[in-house]
Amino acid sequence: MRIKSRRSAGDVFVGLGALLILALLVAGVPFALLRLAGPPISPELLDLDLITSQVGMSTVVALLILLVWLAWLQLVVCVIVEVYAGVRRVGMPARVPLSGGTQAVANRLVSAALLLFTASAIVFPIVKANSGPPASSAAVASALAAPVAEEERPALAPVKKAKKVYVVQPPHGRHHESLWEIADKCLGDGRRYGEIYRLNQHKQQPDGTKLQMADLIRPGWVLDMPDDAINVHIVSGDEPRSTTLDRNPGKPAELDGETDHLTGASGPKAEAEEVAPASAAGEGIRQEPAEEPELKDYIVEYTADADEASAVPAVRDGGEASAAPAVQDGGEGMNPRGDADRTVEIQRELSELQRVDRDLPPAEPEAPGSGTRLEPLDYLAGASLAAAGLLVVLGRRRREQMWHRAFGRRIARPREEAAEAETALRLGADAPGSRMLDIGLRVLGRELAARGHTPPTVYAAHLSAASLDLWIHPPQQDAPEPWSAHDNGQVWRLPALDGRMLDERTAADAAAPYPGLVSIGTDGRGRVLVDLEAAQGLIAIHGPQTTAALAALAVELATNRWSDRMRITLVGFGEELVAIAPERIKCVSSISQVLPEFEARSGEIVGDQVLTGRVLSRAAEPANPPHYLLSAIAPTDEEAARLALLARVGGRSATGYVIAGDLPHATWTWEITAEGLTRIDALGFEVDAQLLPRRDYNALVELFQTARRLDGEPMEIEPLPATPIPTRAPEIEVRLLGPIQIEGPGPLEEGRTALAHELVVYLSTHPGGVHPVVLGGILWPRGVHADVRDASIARVADWLGTDGKGRPHLYTDDSGRLRLGPEVRTDWSLFRELVRRADSDPPARANLLERALSLVRGPLMASRPKGRYAWLAADDLEYNVIAGVADAAHRLFEVRLAANQPVAAVAAVRAGLLLAADDEALWRDLLRGTYATGDATRLRAVADALHRRAASHPYGGGMSPETESLIDELLPSWQVPQFPSSPSAPAAQEDAG
Repeated sequence: MRIKSRRSAGDVFVGLGALLILALLVAGVPFALLRLAGPPISPELLDLDLITSQVGMSTVVALLILLVWLAWLQLVVCVIVEVYAGVRRVGMPARVPLSGGTQAVANRLVSAALLLFTASAIVFPIVKANSGPPASSAAVASALAAPVAEEERPALAPVKKAKKVYVVQPPHGRHHESLWEIADKCLGDGRRYGEIYRLNQHKQQPDGTKLQMADLIRPGWVLDMPDDAINVHIVSGDEPRSTTLDRNPGKPAELDGETDHLTGASGPKAEAEEVAPASAAGEGIRQEPAEEPELKDYIVEYTADADEASAVPAVRDGGEASAAPAVQDGGEGMNPRGDADRTVEIQRELSELQRVDRDLPPAEPEAPGSGTRLEPLDYLAGASLAAAGLLVVLGRRRREQMWHRAFGRRIARPREEAAEAETALRLGADAPGSRMLDIGLRVLGRELAARGHTPPTVYAAHLSAASLDLWIHPPQQDAPEPWSAHDNGQVWRLPALDGRMLDERTAADAAAPYPGLVSIGTDGRGRVLVDLEAAQGLIAIHGPQTTAALAALAVELATNRWSDRMRITLVGFGEELVAIAPERIKCVSSISQVLPEFEARSGEIVGDQVLTGRVLSRAAEPANPPHYLLSAIAPTDEEAARLALLARVGGRSATGYVIAGDLPHATWTWEITAEGLTRIDALGFEVDAQLLPRRDYNALVELFQTARRLDGEPMEIEPLPATPIPTRAPEIEVRLLGPIQIEGPGPLEEGRTALAHELVVYLSTHPGGVHPVVLGGILWPRGVHADVRDASIARVADWLGTDGKGRPHLYTDDSGRLRLGPEVRTDWSLFRELVRRADSDPPARANLLERALSLVRGPLMASRPKGRYAWLAADDLEYNVIAGVADAAHRLFEVRLAANQPVAAVAAVRAGLLLAADDEALWRDLLRGTYATGDATRLRAVADALHRRAASHPYGGGMSPETESLIDELLPSWQVPQFPSSPSAPAAQEDAG
């Protein structure tokens, strides 16, 4: 239909006025400025003495004139942009920087002036900063091409926009919801709480109040949520908050527990009903909600890291799929694959990738009543502080294994559930949190000692991603920096940012003031710890999972870094835990065996003397080292009476008693429920318990038993192909012997690099192929939806592309396994090929080994992202690479030393130490090679560096006796320097001294 011109007299009058104003602004203003004020840059501004001389009134006037000229120039640019957009119909005008109001005025004037020349000229208005997302270009084009409705037709009913909201829940016990917790539950990351705060700031809530502070929300508030939120309610965009609250009183966000994990929609019919445009007859009708689409009816748009997904229903018409525009992140990300052909292509790719899953046999159903089987990952990864301590102790055991590693062998590797346990520890370890707890408490004790203040009693602590809170008694307002007092002095808080920036040197040699802090579980926002000494009496623990809770307490106490010297006596359990920390743990079979020792210690140091003595002492020689008793055996009446007398000392002591059973004189009573909760009525706590059940306990014990094997094992490396690997540069090279680098493919969008690199690294180090389901479990150990997994694989395949012969670098073989093509090679495989050639070609051995060692750039896969590559714990790669590089460096060292080339021999050893820094045999080679150079000064420097490294190694343990003996042999005049012990060194290292 031709659009008829309907220019009225008013339009002509307004257009002439706008045209006149534009002419005056564009031409009249510069004319007046030139006549009255002069050019933009006056002679005063050209004077170089202006920078140093005193500014006069003439200079100020010249500057004001220049500003007026610049404002006029800005207006002219805005007019040009608006005229171009209106005449050429390019759509939304380009934004002129720093011209919000000026461009808006120019937009109105140009729009009115263009009405004089054409009625169909369109000038799009400027979108305000607080307006909703702009319509897609496809929607605008459809609107322009649509026929104009007749005037007698009724107006179309407006379309109601849906929005996502969250109803803040009433407190559960003493636990109140926070924006951090809501962001963690609904957005998958607590650090996104700021998005929720900005969406709701200063908006009136049903109770009449407004959100003013991010850490102050109230039950019953209705919070607007981002578009990618899950576990939320979906309501009409104009529904009042009070109505939403009335419709969902006291309901959790899950809406009867039915939440679509892809869309974030809640309930069986989560889609908000919308009022559709008029039918062909022109009547506004209400569109009935369609049947809930199945999973296959969704087109998935993936976020940057491909770990989350949002889905949009696919509109099907006669079997053809057309993509509905998917609005993400506030509507900014319209689906870039909006055409139907691309949508069909995506669905075809996903279907092909899912074919393998359909061919798998169905999982066997669990036995009725068996409940969900929890893997070691669920318990060990959840004990984040204990996991951090266990990894430190495990690292020390691995160092000792490296001391005894023989040439051609590797250290013993854990298998099966022991390997799963290490994977879980790597995934769950919170080393930064453990460090903050350690350094923060030591700094606190040192500052209080400097002020001459008695440290307060800390009966509990809460460690979260936001802060470390200490609940103290009695309340005190004068918390030393960087701590601050809150809740009338009842809480001392160390913000996470300040805590993690603390330098360990600020607490050098400061003793640990609260070694009895130990985790009891998590509350959804963080980890809750209690101080065993703060009970000042017996702690009774009972319930069906008592032993599992006691084992978890023992493991964390024995490996934590916020204590200096500690003794733990276990009664009736934990004999195998002695292997983890023999310097701390002792096991007995009955309480009566240890009562005399505790009775002899009772009353020696009581009250404020305990904490005061600790903060005034040194970490190397701490005052009042604690002794804790954990018993899984209930005491007899006589033993209970003696324990009650022991605990009733009238104040704090350096002891703690956690005894199984119902004790009549217990100060605190812990209940460990069958559902896995810890309840402490005296403190008002109810948290998810930290447990170490029997299966996880056994896996952990097996892991450390393997780490104590000193004989090692043969290297199990997949044999190289019979055809020699070409040494020319491949099309794609995966570099692992140092920082991870993948050379060859083009750039990858930010946010997806880490996952793509890990996928390629895993496939390149497993040339036999990996099934997609297995790969999903490797890359997403906590689980992932099949669509997310398959789309991630497809994206990496697109990124890698094809080789020179048109073959894809990433493909699926006939068995359904994913493989990398022949033009993808790792530097590790090239390293092995060069070493193999060196074995078969003695004349060229030295040169080939040098070429192999030149590939080493640093530690294996250095700087890999936290939380990724946990599969290395259950894989041969790390063990084989370290042993292989060390052996190659040692062989080249021997060759060069036999050829009387000590300098080249030293260079070979240093190349190996870049990756195998903990191999003491290489350090001994370095000492021998340096000695062969005849440079006594350099030899002394190497010996000093070795001792400094041994004293400050994060895993502790010093150096091997063989290395010390070699130093004494080669450098008899050398004396061991005294290095101060680090206050944050692992407790196992200090106790072993």
